[in-house]
Amino acid sequence: MAESIDSQPLPAGVAEHPRGKGLHYTLWTLQVLLALLFLFAGGMKFVMPIAEMTKKMPLPGAFLRFIGVAEVLGGLGLILPGLLRIRPGLTPLAAAGLVIIMIGATVVTLQTVGVAGVLPPVVAGLVAAFIAYGRWRLAPLPGRAVPR
Repeated sequence: MAESIDSQPLPAGVAEHPRGKGLHYTLWTLQVLLALLFLFAGGMKFVMPIAEMTKKMPLPGAFLRFIGVAEVLGGLGLILPGLLRIRPGLTPLAAAGLVIIMIGATVVTLQTVGVAGVLPPVVAGLVAAFIAYGRWRLAPLPGRAVPR
């Protein structure tokens, strides 16, 4: 029987991924960093008064709160499914949702700030896209073994 990365036996039929531990650790590191970024950004959209947020962005306050909820949920979705080994297929979906949010952030940044400020949302979106693809195809997270 193959062993997982943490030296625990893997369920029957699950072998060690051929790409090894390096990609797995890289994806986990990026997931944690991106989750912290989105938890902070989404949390700030709850703490800041709506009037102050709408000064800097030409978007309705309720929509900004909605984006904050989506960012917090996306950040949690990057970490919790893999950590708890419950529905690990949600991690690439959370990352894909964050890609969509970052596409919108890139467009809004281009309209308000210009090309000079577009780098952070583009980089965050590319990292989220890498996590989505990596956890979907390259190094999927194992689920919890369910006794039958």
